[in-house]
Amino acid sequence: MGTCFHIRPDALKSSRVLDSRPISAYTACMPKPAARKLAPARSTGRSIVLGLGISLDGYIARPDGAVDFLFMPKDYSMAPFFKTIDAAILGRKTYDVAQKMGGGFSSFKIEYYIMSRTLPAGERDGLVFTSESPKQIVSRLRKRKGKNIWLMGGGEVARAFLIDDLVDELHLGVVPVLLGSGLPLFPPGFPQRNFTLAENKTFSRGLISLKYQRTRSVKK
Repeated sequence: MGTCFHIRPDALKSSRVLDSRPISAYTACMPKPAARKLAPARSTGRSIVLGLGISLDGYIARPDGAVDFLFMPKDYSMAPFFKTIDAAILGRKTYDVAQKMGGGFSSFKIEYYIMSRTLPAGERDGLVFTSESPKQIVSRLRKRKGKNIWLMGGGEVARAFLIDDLVDELHLGVVPVLLGSGLPLFPPGFPQRNFTLAENKTFSRGLISLKYQRTRSVKK
């Protein structure tokens, strides 16, 4: 049995289809592909965990970088998560926003790596600034023993890691808010990546915690 789907004419000029509503344009049918076995990503001992709070429509911040819509209910704690990591990677824009908000990087015993093409590389103020590519920094960190590595964002850094297929887990805290516009966690421009739901928990005030594990084709 094959698979048939509708294709919108203007979608042929784009790398993405914006919605799945039936549109009377023309229909393409494909033979059913051979089933591929998927398995959780092989553990290297240090998984890359992309973890952020997001709105229902997938934004991690307002257009100006504000995150006032995010909240942490009393029955939710990130302490268990922090016990599983000892390093964090974030982009320069996320770093700048944290600095403007007065955010500190001294809590918990975590090594912070700031990815930037403009700031001078080196260690200062307890932080490591680097111009390395995602593959380079991940390779370097995984050569050392340690816990998982937290990928803090933002969206552009997340996209770069997804392009190189370096994200092993997703930890998302979804708040019941539709922003309508803002900074997306998943900006377009990376290949399809499949994940398996590992955990789904609901907390007060409507917060939903979702955890996914990356699944990849098993190589024969």
